[in-house]
Amino acid sequence: MKTQSHADKNNENTITIDWNFTAQLIIIGVLLVLIGYNLAGGGKGIATGVGTVSASEIIPSGVPAIYGDSLGVSYDDVSPSNPRLADATIAKLTEYEDTDLTESEMKRYIAIAGSISCEYCCGANSIIFSNGERACGCAHSFAMRGLAKYLLRNNPEMTDVQILEELGKWKVLFFPGIHEQKAQVLEANGIDSKDYVNLASNKYRGIEKGQSSGEAGQMVGGC
Repeated sequence: MKTQSHADKNNENTITIDWNFTAQLIIIGVLLVLIGYNLAGGGKGIATGVGTVSASEIIPSGVPAIYGDSLGVSYDDVSPSNPRLADATIAKLTEYEDTDLTESEMKRYIAIAGSISCEYCCGANSIIFSNGERACGCAHSFAMRGLAKYLLRNNPEMTDVQILEELGKWKVLFFPGIHEQKAQVLEANGIDSKDYVNLASNKYRGIEKGQSSGEAGQMVGGC
């Protein structure tokens, strides 16, 4: 019987160790690929909503470029830290809610205001009915309707999407906590949360349902 030499045993051990080392490298490589895939958003079907968007990234600030000076309003006027100023600003926007519109303006108004709701304050499908009449009686809805009518009358050069974006910005200010949560869910699903139509209109209404957040019920201004 041929006896295995000491050198042969050493070679066999070396080969076994090399295979183990190679297997470990392969496993590490696979793990790195999976981690990179998830960080890049490849796993966007799983909406974890963890740490993807902060409130500072979605909260508008400063004076609205087109109408802020003429209305005497600033996005910064609506915040949980100063409810009195927030209510006063909402009242300014509400002043234009009863503005009479022409037939063409009303058509645009129905398209715009019919695309956004105040679902965190009332359960209406949108802030107006299909005929343009008010569908929600909360202060936030009055403000959004007032701003829409003001812009249609005084800044008709703005597109429907641009006006809807402005309504969305104020809605985010009215409900900052829930919109931060919604933004996280949108981003986790590969949807741009910096687009205020995505974030605040009815386009993705309810996508954040089932998520939990300590600030979900935060509201600025009276309902």
